[in-house]
Amino acid sequence: MSEHLPPARPHLKFTDEGRRMREVLTYSRRGSRFTPRQQEAWDAYAATYVIADEAVDGPDFNLAGAFEVERPLIIEIGCGIGEATAALAAARPDHNVLGLEVWLPGVADCVSRFGALGLDNVRMCSVDAVWIMEHLVAPGQLAELWTFFPDPWPKKRHHKRRLVSPSFAALAASRLRTGGVWRLATDWAEYAEQMREVLDAEPALDGGAVPRWRDRPVTKFERKGVAADRDIVDLAYTRT
Repeated sequence: MSEHLPPARPHLKFTDEGRRMREVLTYSRRGSRFTPRQQEAWDAYAATYVIADEAVDGPDFNLAGAFEVERPLIIEIGCGIGEATAALAAARPDHNVLGLEVWLPGVADCVSRFGALGLDNVRMCSVDAVWIMEHLVAPGQLAELWTFFPDPWPKKRHHKRRLVSPSFAALAASRLRTGGVWRLATDWAEYAEQMREVLDAEPALDGGAVPRWRDRPVTKFERKGVAADRDIVDLAYTRT
């Protein structure tokens, strides 16, 4: 893999003078170097499961066309190494699952899991999740949205980078179908409190803290939180 990474947003923003505008993103790109096992998985499965960044720029691109069969759509933001993504997609053959992850070695791990299970209802993309939701997901299109252990950006000066914000809550609510569910989990108590404040204030969503979702596998991120004696908080909000 090249050390030079493409931008996570396919459309950069510029001022009238032609200068690139600095954007506040909810993630930072990490290294792109693959292990031999990850490279082997990428070579074997990327063509099947990965939607290339540049593909979404095509004038005729639509998410439904990226899957073999059109089914109700679920999006997971931040798949990590695909532990939850693969298991949940395998348990939902009647849905399509789009996983969004900007860490390319993690994407390689994801597609390795998908290939081993022979899944045909899951795809990965490394384009910015907010851009995807704004431009490629139609209002009312999503059956569910999953956000498990998003980056908590614990330093106060970085809180503006957190994914769960009033603007994103409004966007997510608009993309969920009536009765669609946004499931979240975090091991950061302060972020959990902020999530609840933001989501409780969104008039199109109804929900709150719930018992741990049984369908969600225990992932590396959850194990790290438990090992650090942090409580795991699950939230679920329904589009009204």
